[in-house]
Amino acid sequence: MTAAPTRPPRDELVTHIPSLRAFAVSLSGQVDRADDLVQETLVKAWRNLSSFTEGTNMRAWLFTILRNVYISDIRRRRREVQDTDGVFAESVSVPPQQNGHMDLADFKAALADLPEEQREALILIGAAEFSYEEAAEISNCAVGTVKSRVNRARNALAKRLNIDTAEIGLEPTLRAALGSSG
Repeated sequence: MTAAPTRPPRDELVTHIPSLRAFAVSLSGQVDRADDLVQETLVKAWRNLSSFTEGTNMRAWLFTILRNVYISDIRRRRREVQDTDGVFAESVSVPPQQNGHMDLADFKAALADLPEEQREALILIGAAEFSYEEAAEISNCAVGTVKSRVNRARNALAKRLNIDTAEIGLEPTLRAALGSSG
């Protein structure tokens, strides 16, 4: 039995753009910022393609780059003026017209309120469908730490959204929310 032919790494980059974009949207909460993060990730990956080891997990490699780009972006943005009282944000927002939009907004707000480590772990496991081992590698921590973060994130979301975690799995909700956000 012959193995399926493998794609050259530069061709494989393109296949991961939708997953990268979904992860970036969930991290940043803004579609335009997510697109910038994905673009910067792809540029860095392209420039450093020679450091990628063929036969390893390119998706995990790209997610790690994206995560690092996001963290660097947060550090840069700390020097920016924030709209802390929300006056500007309220002037440009449109209230949801249907309950589904309000539920999605509540979910996104609850997700955004999670500590960064918990949100990242939940997104990697629940939305990006990485294994706990892959998520641990991307997050540069132990598998048990990822499991703990996911559990705490689920419980926090369930409490905030008044959902019984035994009744409703959060992964499909998270994937649906991310899929409809961009």
